[in-house]
Amino acid sequence: MAHGAERLLMLIDDEPAQSRLISALAAREGWRTIVVADSESAIATLGTRQGMQLSAIILDQWVPGDDACSLIEELKARRPGLPVLMLTTSSSPLLAVEAMRAGATDYLIKPVAPDRLMQALRSATRQEAPRDELQPLTEKMGTVLDFDAMVGTAPMFRAALAKAAKAARGHGNVLIEGENGTGKEMLLRAMHAASPRSKAPFRLINARGIPAHSIESVLFGHEKGAFPGAFERQMGALQFCDGGTLVIDEVDRLDMAMQAKLAETLATGVVRPVGAKHGFRIDVRVLSASNLPLIDAKNAGYFHPALLEQLGATRIALPALRDRAGDIPALSRYFLARIGEQPGLRTLTITDSALSLLSAYDWPGNVRQLQQVLFRAAVFCDGDALTAASFPQLTEMLGSEFDDQRDPRQEGVGVMLYTDDGNLRPLEEIEADVIRLAIGHYRGRMTEVARRLGIGRSTLYRKLGDLGIDNAA
Repeated sequence: MAHGAERLLMLIDDEPAQSRLISALAAREGWRTIVVADSESAIATLGTRQGMQLSAIILDQWVPGDDACSLIEELKARRPGLPVLMLTTSSSPLLAVEAMRAGATDYLIKPVAPDRLMQALRSATRQEAPRDELQPLTEKMGTVLDFDAMVGTAPMFRAALAKAAKAARGHGNVLIEGENGTGKEMLLRAMHAASPRSKAPFRLINARGIPAHSIESVLFGHEKGAFPGAFERQMGALQFCDGGTLVIDEVDRLDMAMQAKLAETLATGVVRPVGAKHGFRIDVRVLSASNLPLIDAKNAGYFHPALLEQLGATRIALPALRDRAGDIPALSRYFLARIGEQPGLRTLTITDSALSLLSAYDWPGNVRQLQQVLFRAAVFCDGDALTAASFPQLTEMLGSEFDDQRDPRQEGVGVMLYTDDGNLRPLEEIEADVIRLAIGHYRGRMTEVARRLGIGRSTLYRKLGDLGIDNAA
């Protein structure tokens, strides 16, 4: 077993095939699963000897139907510390919001990838502390396929976007590298949307989410009877995307044999399905992403040099969020504006104290984790703005470290540089705010205001008139 002592999972599901699949996947990680078919059996099981040993619950929303959130509330009322994960076919953000408010730890959309299920179970039962606000969440907000949605002004980030925008207009392969959660998939989709092949066939494959024994058929296809279980011919993604674009996320997860075969296919332009007697000529553009630098992987013997040569005609590195912490305020406002558009939620503002707190954290999950933390905070916010109190676990984790970094002179004072959608405000508006701030700070002493701003009094009064500012501001 992967994690020592066996843990017990209760699955509330009335579909035998799905129950067997989830039980088998959980068993790989050292879980033993008990399956119950309805709500009544689930409640009854909590009071049994087995029920007292449970480490987690997975609930298929289809079983209780519209009463899923009521069942979650009852389960949490009886066992407050027991993680409950909801499994559903709905991608509605409203259902995610309702499930979270009812007490769900995570929200999984079917068909769920094996790795995603395991990640959810590991996160929900991690013993270091259930930092709910920092855990992953599969809320679904429509992806904006546009470079304008990539918010940030950090030089490394803007340089990466500029390189990607230029590469998008070409036909060569592109490799994007960066830590998990930095926005690689979003950037790949934006590149495809801006490319000359945007209307041509397109497919996105995450190599991590596909079992090793299936990836060859997914990429290259197979003929009927090519191996046991190949009951019919399957076209692979490479052939399907002929004339278009194939996106391979987490390409570093491919094993060496698949890397070598993919490198040969890209070099020759000929794809041969498993079991086929001949190949098919293709014209495919491959956009790929990796969570680690592939040159390092190649040097360590984990990545095929020929595939790196084929994929890396253009290489782009996305910086981690901790390396562009100055973008956190703009990103936060952008995400809150988008979160406010979701059913069941509303647009919130965020205070300077909250932004200081968010900026003090190092965000190992990067931009994706920031979005998820803001989503959770917005779900449970009763006021009109998120404050530092909206992130209690984060405050607890940072503790005195955060307090030491705060400058009391900056509390509640500042000039907003960005609009709610993450774009910069017009320079005229920013200048007006700076002048108002200076007039207030120096109590209307205009000579001092002009001196501190580095301009003459006449220039200051002219600006007051041009910007429509009352000098008693």
